Amino acid sequence: MHRLNPKYIRLAGIIAASLFVVLFIGGYIAYTKREAILQNEIVKAKAKAKKDYHLDLQIGSAHFTGLTTVTCTDIIIVPENRDSLLTIKHFDVSIKLFPLLFGNIKLANVDLLNGHLNLTDIKGVKNFDFLFKKKADSTATHNKVDLSELSNNLIKEVLYKIPDNLVVNNFLVSFKNDSTQLKLLTQTAKIDDGDLTSTIKINDTVATWHFAGTMHPSDKNIDIKLYAEKGKVEIPFIEKRFKARVNFDNITIKLTNVKHSNGETRIETYCSAHNLLINQPGLAANDIVVQDGSIAANVFVGTNYVSLDSSSVIHLKKMSAHPFIKYTLSPVKIYELKLNTGWQNAHDIFDSFPTGMFETLEGIKVSGKLNYALNFYLNKEHPDSLKFDSRMDKDADFHIVDYGKTDFGKLNKTFVYTPYEKDKPMPSHIIGPENSNYTPLEAMSPYLRNAVMTAEDPTFYKNHGFVEKAIRQSIVTDIKDHKFKRGGSTISMQLVKNSFLTRKKTLSRKIEEILIVWMLENNHIMTKDRILEVYFNIIEWGPGIYGISEASHYYFGKAPSELTLGESIFLANIVPRPKAGLYAFLPDGSLRPGLENYFNSLGRMMMGKGFTQVDSSSYGFYTVRLKESQRRRVATVDSTAANKILNAPPDEDFSLPIINEPEPAKKPNFFQRLFGKKDTVVQKTEQMLKDEEDQRIKAIDPVGKTNKQIRQEKRAIKDDIKTKKQALKDQGKL
Repeated sequence: MHRLNPKYIRLAGIIAASLFVVLFIGGYIAYTKREAILQNEIVKAKAKAKKDYHLDLQIGSAHFTGLTTVTCTDIIIVPENRDSLLTIKHFDVSIKLFPLLFGNIKLANVDLLNGHLNLTDIKGVKNFDFLFKKKADSTATHNKVDLSELSNNLIKEVLYKIPDNLVVNNFLVSFKNDSTQLKLLTQTAKIDDGDLTSTIKINDTVATWHFAGTMHPSDKNIDIKLYAEKGKVEIPFIEKRFKARVNFDNITIKLTNVKHSNGETRIETYCSAHNLLINQPGLAANDIVVQDGSIAANVFVGTNYVSLDSSSVIHLKKMSAHPFIKYTLSPVKIYELKLNTGWQNAHDIFDSFPTGMFETLEGIKVSGKLNYALNFYLNKEHPDSLKFDSRMDKDADFHIVDYGKTDFGKLNKTFVYTPYEKDKPMPSHIIGPENSNYTPLEAMSPYLRNAVMTAEDPTFYKNHGFVEKAIRQSIVTDIKDHKFKRGGSTISMQLVKNSFLTRKKTLSRKIEEILIVWMLENNHIMTKDRILEVYFNIIEWGPGIYGISEASHYYFGKAPSELTLGESIFLANIVPRPKAGLYAFLPDGSLRPGLENYFNSLGRMMMGKGFTQVDSSSYGFYTVRLKESQRRRVATVDSTAANKILNAPPDEDFSLPIINEPEPAKKPNFFQRLFGKKDTVVQKTEQMLKDEEDQRIKAIDPVGKTNKQIRQEKRAIKDDIKTKKQALKDQGKL
């Protein structure tokens, strides 16, 4: 065995002794000068608070009461020209020496007695708005932020500020604004060798909360539970702020590990809730209750992204799923979402749905196995390249054992349909041969069937209730317009919405609609022909007009089998906005000129599918006439207002001023009779035709064309406009 040279041993001993002497001398000097250092730091802290944040910091007394313990009394912080923010009567704090050697301040013990954190927001004036303002003399430039470093440092700062031992008595946190007041009084809170206990009073006597568990911040290990002394934990203030009610029996939060390496911070956490209740109008019409839910979340933070790793697991009772969520901030914003359940017992999945979320599916029993997978990818700079794939697969043994609360097979036989308007039931309709207005599919004009399918669901007979391309286009449109605008619903989805669900636009209703459509289409509960037949007989076609028989007689005084191409295209046009149907007409019963483009567009699509022939007269646009007895009910509104109503988002309610009798025409005055005056409707029609001609000419693409070809195109456009003018003159409109 090789022996160390005694020379090196003596040298190491001398160095160690020298270091000890230096540390001892430095410690002695620091100890003897510590009071002066403390007072000097307090002066600096006051000056910094005043200069950077406009805060008046006052400390009654501050002095050392131990080697590393500082005792302060009568601490007061008041923002400039604001209400008092913080008062603390007595405060003891001690720090650990070893971390201090490496420049880290780690709290060892904290005692706090009689404190008050007072947050106010009165008439728009906040006493805590300094938190959101830049420093008074800030001239720092904004450098690129490394999110992994930032998150790691932030977690360290938070954990290091949690003391190993804590005693808090009577610390009040209050918030008050113009309409709300909230008080949280910590009567006692204690951390004793890692064990946490606390008692918190909410708004004096409303409730008592308890935080309990273990706190070992040095080991990055936290396990705490929040529960109420009696009843549920009701989250205050959230109802007024977000119109949501949230409560639960208890909630557990754990931090199990934090690692930082290779430019990435990894955070391992766990959260669970028991009997979590959420009531929010945008989510569901009723209370949603998650009996047992949890997530083991592995969060990764890189230099420019935050992600929830696919190793994370979500549990809802017996169901589990692996989510992956990633948000990349730079150089462009990218959103990624994946969800995979793997093959699981179908009954476990349906049984795990939160109660109150899917009322129509309550009591349903299924067998076999299901597997759901979702893939979503969006580059904000290139929304058209959106990737979206959502699918649920079933095994050969999957089938519905019992429908439960709702018999989805009822649509295969005669049933009673009750439409709702603003949550109020309308007169019921018998959907079946017993109703004289019921129209079998073969008794409908082929033009009608094909026009509606082309407009609403071009691949109806080929899809399984969903068209991913349409859904993808819908999402892209909504992203570009920054609002929910485009629907993407198939005929099957519309049938389910009308037959089984309310019209309340909630997230849970949309998911429920998707699940029911999947069951109808993928389990062959209904044939495609039956879906289409019931659809035509229950949807709304006008104010209080339900079913195609009522609609065809209401507008045209004829049976569905007699509908022409133009009449069918008109009816297809009003399916998304049935209450605006009469706005498509002028008082003489003809269609408004603004609808001609729609007729040409849908007509060409039908022609491309072989449903009709090429039609140079706008596919029956000029032949459509509202029946004479209905014309007196047409609203005399200008074209701009009518077009706004006709192009409004689907299902949007309007106060439709349909009048009973047309207003008598005003007699022309002397000057009008002398010089003549065109009718305003005629003027607007002529202007619309002129605008259309100008727009079409401007839209001519000159690339690769001779001047002669361009002149010929312009001439053709002008001839087309002349033809339209002549047709309107023949109808007495010009």
